[in-house]
Amino acid sequence: MAHSISAKKRVRQAEKRRVVNRAVKARFRSQIKKVLGLAKTKADGVQKEFQVLVSWLDKAASKNVIHKNAASRYKSRVAAKIKALAAAAK
Repeated sequence: MAHSISAKKRVRQAEKRRVVNRAVKARFRSQIKKVLGLAKTKADGVQKEFQVLVSWLDKAASKNVIHKNAASRYKSRVAAKIKALAAAAK
């Protein structure tokens, strides 16, 4: 356990950030499932939900919750799956 006052403060701050970061990650992971679920059921609004996902990923990357390349990878993989599901539906 931390002994100095500043070290104790850093522990408190780190815990707050961890909780926020986990919430951000959970939010975009849920959005990925939502987008892919809509794509599988051929529902309308897939593009709109995908744009929401892209926005959340970019925000997470800009705040260093995830790496910018990881955000790009998520976007690329989800877009490819949407495209594949759309092609299979035709």
